[in-house]
Amino acid sequence: MKLRCAILDDYQRVALTAADWSPILDRVEVRSIDRHIDQLDDLVEQIADCEIVVIMRERTPFRAELLARLPRLKLLVTTGMRNASIDLGAAASQGVIVCGTGAAGNATAELTWALLLGLARNIVGEHNAIRSGQWQSTVGSDLYGKTLGVLGLGKLGSKIAKFGQAFGMDVIAWSQNLTKERADEVGVRLAGSKEELLENSDFISIHLVLSDRTRGLIRAEELKRMRPMAYLINTSRAPIVDQAALAEALQHGWIAGAAVDVFEVEPLPKDDLYRTLPNLLTTPHIGYVSQANYGAFYRDAVENIEAYLSGEPIRTL
Repeated sequence: MKLRCAILDDYQRVALTAADWSPILDRVEVRSIDRHIDQLDDLVEQIADCEIVVIMRERTPFRAELLARLPRLKLLVTTGMRNASIDLGAAASQGVIVCGTGAAGNATAELTWALLLGLARNIVGEHNAIRSGQWQSTVGSDLYGKTLGVLGLGKLGSKIAKFGQAFGMDVIAWSQNLTKERADEVGVRLAGSKEELLENSDFISIHLVLSDRTRGLIRAEELKRMRPMAYLINTSRAPIVDQAALAEALQHGWIAGAAVDVFEVEPLPKDDLYRTLPNLLTTPHIGYVSQANYGAFYRDAVENIEAYLSGEPIRTL
């Protein structure tokens, strides 16, 4: 009898074509669920018969309460090698093996730059203006000669810094652990403090891991330090920025605008204020949603399942 595997949150219905699942289909019955299920009872009903579940990043949390209601579950595969929404302790105590996957690595940085350009030149506004019969309704912001502030200079932050340099921007960076040696290695200036970066940047892009130290790092006080014509871009994690404070900053003109790809509640509720702010550019957490990334995610998911079936799990978290 075949094992059962459910793939959750396959919004675009591409999981089964993004990789070759044939190596496991003689032993595993695989099904894809293309909608987000936020009701616990509904989710349990959908996957209670499964020994294997594949989840996409942090779209559906697997906390202790959910895991306890899935006694058949033996293997949980998450895309990426880190997922803060999984209770690893509860999984281990229940005998559930948790595995991750690799990623292509460039998609989020590319989307970040698209959002920055979209803000600078008001791409969405001008597109909509043309559709409504208008012509040249805004004046864009230049990038050349402006200052780009990067919060976090890891893999993603370093790529954004290089993009900024390619556009002729002066790049400064800061994080709590950032050293001058690391900044010199990337070729950017180390800001003496968070406040210095906020006060001197025309564009600020966030590339930090969410933790107790970074949660609420940007609040009303920090937003008021930014230049009135500055822009904030967040493709990292929503709680790094105080959501209510950002809405207030945009409504009252503390800053010129912002772009976000991440939200505290996802999918974003239909009545959320963030859907209505005219100087906020939003995308539905698609930083990692690209052909190369999905190919890597699901290819590794198949490999993880194969390894589990052979009794030698790989990429365990």
